Amino acid sequence: QVQLVESGGGLVQPGGSLRLSCRVSGTFLDIRIMGWYRQPPGKQRELVGEITSGGTINYGDSMTGRFTVSRDSTKNTVFLQMNNLRSEDTAVYYCAAQLRIGSWDNTANYWGQGTQVTVSS
Repeated sequence: QVQLVESGGGLVQPGGSLRLSCRVSGTFLDIRIMGWYRQPPGKQRELVGEITSGGTINYGDSMTGRFTVSRDSTKNTVFLQMNNLRSEDTAVYYCAAQLRIGSWDNTANYWGQGTQVTVSS
């Protein structure tokens, strides 16, 4: 069984910062990609940022500047640092991972349960 466990969400005032963490555990061969998506109320899920096994980081549209994705490979953990938060950043933030689960390029995608981030005064 593979689990993605997120932490770090909560209520923050506009202009504030939060850091989300997501740790992958379970049985898999290696991590191909880990990253973060978010789903604002009434909207579709969108990419915030992701990091590949080679260290390449890709951000979604309008996500550069205030959001930073990083990882601790030794702990199978990915982080999302969010600065200067705005009310429109309010969303459920999901951790996502593409894991190699078998020989060759046998991969599977997994999601965390989501963590609520609310930006409000």
